[in-house]
Amino acid sequence: MILKEIKQLIGKKLKINIDIFAYPPNSEMGDISLPLFSLSKERKINVQELANDFREKILNDNELNFIFEKIEASGPYLNFFLDKKFLFNETISYVLNNKNDLGYNQDGQNQKIIFEYSNANTHKEIHIGHLRNIVFGDSLVKISKANGFDSYPVSFINDLGINTAKTVWAYKQNYSQNIGQCYAWSVSEIDKNPDLKEEISQIMIEIEKEDGENYDLWKKTRDLSMKEFEDIYSLLDINFYKTYFESDFTKRGVEIVDDFLKKGIFKKSQGAIIADLEEYGLGVLPVVRSDGTSLYAVADLALAEKKDQDFPDLKKSFIVVDVRQSLHFKQLFKILELAGYKNDFTHLAYDFVKLPEGMMSSRSGKVVLLKDLFDQIFDKLILESKKRHEDWDDKKIKNNCQKLAVAILKFEMLKVGANKTITFNIEEALRFDGYSALYILYTLVRMKSILRKADFAESVEYSLDLLQSDIEKKIALEMAKYSDIVYKTGQDNDPSEIAKYLFDFAKLFNDYYQKINILQTEDNLKKARLIFIYSCSLLLENALKLLGIESLEEI
Repeated sequence: MILKEIKQLIGKKLKINIDIFAYPPNSEMGDISLPLFSLSKERKINVQELANDFREKILNDNELNFIFEKIEASGPYLNFFLDKKFLFNETISYVLNNKNDLGYNQDGQNQKIIFEYSNANTHKEIHIGHLRNIVFGDSLVKISKANGFDSYPVSFINDLGINTAKTVWAYKQNYSQNIGQCYAWSVSEIDKNPDLKEEISQIMIEIEKEDGENYDLWKKTRDLSMKEFEDIYSLLDINFYKTYFESDFTKRGVEIVDDFLKKGIFKKSQGAIIADLEEYGLGVLPVVRSDGTSLYAVADLALAEKKDQDFPDLKKSFIVVDVRQSLHFKQLFKILELAGYKNDFTHLAYDFVKLPEGMMSSRSGKVVLLKDLFDQIFDKLILESKKRHEDWDDKKIKNNCQKLAVAILKFEMLKVGANKTITFNIEEALRFDGYSALYILYTLVRMKSILRKADFAESVEYSLDLLQSDIEKKIALEMAKYSDIVYKTGQDNDPSEIAKYLFDFAKLFNDYYQKINILQTEDNLKKARLIFIYSCSLLLENALKLLGIESLEEI
C-alpha cells in the first residue's frame, strides 16, 4: 500500500475528495495532513469537532487504524503519522513487486492520445532549442503511458517552408555543402539585396509544383537534412510511431482550403487567402500567399484530417511546439472547430533555450548546434573519465561518456518547467554536486556500488522491522509518494516534477549515506538496509526512465 492508496481509503471513509490532502513540510506535523477549514464550513461544524469526529472514525475502523501510529489535530489540520513497520513493509513490498513499472496507474483507461513533436524544419540544422522540443515530447509520451494512456509519438516534418527555397538558392551558389550554413548565408544576402526575394519565390513555386531542377535539388537537400535528423534521433534513442511530411499534405490541404472558401470559413484578401478570426479575438491567419504558395496552415488542415483517419477513436491530440506559435495554434484549432472537427486538440507550449550570453537565432547563424554541444560535453567527460579510471579501455570510456552526455542534455532540458526559459550553462550541467544528471546518476551508481561490495542477493531473508532510524522513514515516505508524483506529472504534463523529485530523493539518500553505517553493522540489520537500498535504486531507475535517461553501473 502506498500513500495515494492510503489517501483513497481515508477519503472513502470520510467521504472527502483526496485532492485536498497535503504533505506537511516537516515530520513533526505528520506524514499526511488533512486541511479542515473548508470542510468545516461546508459541513457547518467547527474545526475541532470535525477533527475529533474524523479521528474517531479512522481509529474505530479496523481496515485503517493499524496504518497509523497516531492521529493528531493541530489547528485547522488533522495530521496522520504512519506506523513505521507498516510504512517500510508496504513500500518496499510495492517496489519489489513492480520493479519495471513503479508508479504506473490506469488513470488514462487506455484512451488513445497522440503527442506530435520534433516538428523541425528541414534545410536547417538541429540546435539546442530543437533538443528541448524532442526530449520534452518523448518524456511526455513515457509519462502518459505510465498513467494508463495508449500514447503514440508522431512527428510532422516541415519540409516545405520558404526556408527550403532560400537554402536551395544558396546551395546553387556553391556557398557551402553545409545546408545549415547555406540557410544563414541566404538570409544575410537577402537582407543586403531584397530583389533576391523574387528569385527565391520562383524557386518555391517550382518546388511546390514538384517539377524542375530546383525541385530535384530540394529533394537532395531534404535527404541530407533527414539523415541528420535520424542520426540525432538514434543518439537520443527517440522513436516515432509515424512521421508525416508537410510536402505530402499540400495538395490535400489546397483542396480543403477551396472547400473552406466555399463554406465561408476562409475568404480572399488582396490576392491572398485568409481566415478572418477577429470576432473571436484571434486576429487574421494568412493561409495562402498572393503568389499562390501555401503557408503552414494549409498542411496543418490536411494533417488534422489524416490523424483522424490513422487513429480511430482518438481522444486527444497534443502538439508540442514553442510558445511563439501559440496564436497560430489557437487560430488553427478555432478553424477546425468551425469546420466541425470533434477531436480535442491541445497546444503544449514551452519557452526558449538561451545561452548565458543571450538568445540564439538560426536566421543569423548564432546558434549552438546540438551535435557541437554534444561533442563539447562528450570531450570533457572523456578527459575526466580517463583521470578517474586509468584501468578502463577506450571503448568502455567512450560508451559510458556517450550515455552520460545524452543524460546531461536531456536532464538540462527537462529539469526546468515548460513555461520557463532555459539558460544552458555547460559548466553547471557538468557538476557532480548540483541540480544535475551527474549528481543523480552518481547517487544511483553509489547505491549499486554498495550492493556489489556486499554481494547483495534479493533472495536473502530480511526483516524490515529492524529499520528504525528517522532518516530511513523519511526516505520510505518519499518512495511512498512516488505514485502521486507520476500521477501529478501526467496531469500537469510537466516532466520537471519528476526531475525535481529525483534530485530531492538523491539528496536525501546521500544524507543517509553520510549518517548511517550500512555495511559495518549487525548482519540482520545490514540485510534489511541492503534490500532498502536496492529498492531505492529501483525507484531511481524507474524515475529516470520517464525522462528517457538510461541508468549506469559506473561513472
